[in-house]
Amino acid sequence: MSKERIKRLQKQLNLDTDGVIGPATLSAFENAVFGKQQSSQKSSLYSLTLSKKGFQQIIEHEISSPEYYRLRLQKPIWPGGASGVTIGIGYDLGYHRATQIRKDWSPYVSDKELQQLVDVAGKKGEVAKKVRSKLNNIRIPYDAAATVFSESTLPRYAEGTRKIYKGVEKLLPDAQAALLSLVYNRGTRLSGSKRKEMKAIQALVKKQQYDQIADQLISMKRLWETTNLTGLLKRRDDEANLIRHASKRYNWKELIRV
Repeated sequence: MSKERIKRLQKQLNLDTDGVIGPATLSAFENAVFGKQQSSQKSSLYSLTLSKKGFQQIIEHEISSPEYYRLRLQKPIWPGGASGVTIGIGYDLGYHRATQIRKDWSPYVSDKELQQLVDVAGKKGEVAKKVRSKLNNIRIPYDAAATVFSESTLPRYAEGTRKIYKGVEKLLPDAQAALLSLVYNRGTRLSGSKRKEMKAIQALVKKQQYDQIADQLISMKRLWETTNLTGLLKRRDDEANLIRHASKRYNWKELIRV
C-alpha cells in the first residue's frame, strides 16, 4: 500500500495523515473493517503491537531457531546465573507459580511430568542447577513450546510490560517489542540497585525518548560484564539497536498483536 493511499485512508478516519501504519492507524482500520463493537472486544484482548522483526528477535534470543530447539532444547535446561530450570521458549520455572505451570503445560505433558515441573517452581540459581538433571526424562516438542509461548506466556508478559511502562503501547512497534523482550528476560520488578535502569525507563517511555531508553539498556550491561553470560550482553545491544532504529513505516503484515 502506497504512502499516499494510507494518507487518504487516514484522512477519512480522522487520523493524523502521516502515511504510516502505526498502532493507532491499525486499530482504526480494524474499527472500519470489523465494526466498532467487535473491534473493541478484539482490542481488549491485546496489550501491545510488535514488529515481526522484534518478535523474531525475542525468539532468537530465547532458542536461536526452531531447528536448534529441536536439536538441543527439548529437554529442560539451566541457562545459568539466577535462572531457574527452563523449558519451551524461555519458560523459566523458577519465576512461575505452580498454578500457572499447571495451567500452561497440563495439555502437553503427562501428569507425572507435570508434577516434576511443579516441583521445581521457584527454584533458581545453583539450586535449580542441581535439580535440573531430575527432569531429563521430559521432552517438550517445539509445537507445544511455540503454542504456550504465543498464546499464554508472551501475552502475559505483554500485560506486565504495559503495567510497569505506562504508555508503552504508544511507542513504535519495534520499541514495544524491545521492551517486551527486556521484561520477558528480566521480569517486572523495579526496586533495587540492579534495577535502576529498568526504573529509569519508566519516565522515558512516557516522553517517548527512544535514544535515552536505548542508553539505559546499554547501561544495564554493567550487571553481566564480569560474567560469562555473553548472550545477555548481546540481547541488550540488540534491544537498544531495535529502539534506536525503530521504523516509522510498517506494512500491516509486518505487525503482530499480543
